[in-house]
Amino acid sequence: MYILEYAVVFLIALVLIYLVKANASLLSLIDVPNNRSEHIKLTPRGAGIGFILSFILSISIFHFDICKDYSYTFLAILMVFAVGILDDRHDTAPKTKFIVIMIATFMLYMDHIAIYNMGTYFGFDANLGWFALPFTMFAMAGFTNALNLIDGLDGLAASLSLVIFVIFAILGYNHQDDFIFYISSYFIVSLIAFLLFNWNPASIFMGDSGSLTLGFVIAMLGIKSLEYLPAVSMLFITGIPIMDTLIVMIRRKRAGKSAFSPDKCHIHHILKTFFQDNIKRTVMFLIFLQSIYAIIGIIFAKVKDDGFMMIFFILNIVLLYLLLQAMIKRQNRKC
Repeated sequence: MYILEYAVVFLIALVLIYLVKANASLLSLIDVPNNRSEHIKLTPRGAGIGFILSFILSISIFHFDICKDYSYTFLAILMVFAVGILDDRHDTAPKTKFIVIMIATFMLYMDHIAIYNMGTYFGFDANLGWFALPFTMFAMAGFTNALNLIDGLDGLAASLSLVIFVIFAILGYNHQDDFIFYISSYFIVSLIAFLLFNWNPASIFMGDSGSLTLGFVIAMLGIKSLEYLPAVSMLFITGIPIMDTLIVMIRRKRAGKSAFSPDKCHIHHILKTFFQDNIKRTVMFLIFLQSIYAIIGIIFAKVKDDGFMMIFFILNIVLLYLLLQAMIKRQNRKC
């Protein structure tokens, strides 16, 4: 049965992505290069429309019971997907996207998907209580934006998402959690189809319809997985997008700039120069690094006190920040 399901997911994604690519001009889904782009020619975008629709259609056909049990959650995903499509076509204002994510997160809360406890730190139980909803909104918006920001090289955001979804799929399978397992495994298959178009040199980009929805779904699954793993483990499992965003924001604030000002100083920009503009090598290295962090998150999940894991995570951020700063200086990069 699994083979039939995944074959359908793959074929629907393949066909829909091809149709978006073939009709990109008609649909106003053309990415025009600017001073922050890594590509130099007009390229179709909006492939997220294809692989997200593939996920939605397939899970509705094969596992409608999951959609029914988590109706608010799937409606939330559709809302984020819709604003992503609008952004691909008309460059939606950041404020609008933020509001949609907040409303969508509240809908997750209606399905009891929220961060109620952050773990135990040196004997202190970090129970959020009434602060659960606002903190969940902060976390959802933060990671959704983080994955959107990491989408800067051919195949990068999809590949990192693939690694994370594999971890969630294994987790869902081991704990017989159909919600986590099927959402993760369906996204794995649809992203594989997308990477056939997006691996360097990419013939189409996922666009915000893809990156926003992927970020939202990964964050949602991470929160749902807190039933089985501690919160600090989730920081490692989703490590590269989170660390990259935090490091970039810290660097900008230290330079007296807005934490949200755009630049070409993300980890993938720096490593691309380090690897002599070899995009494939850069992406493969980041896939490897993300895999290592994900494995660390799983291995140390059994540590009774999360305080030591949090210190280890912070040390990783500090060390990565210092390493990237040294590379920026050597590259004479203006950040």
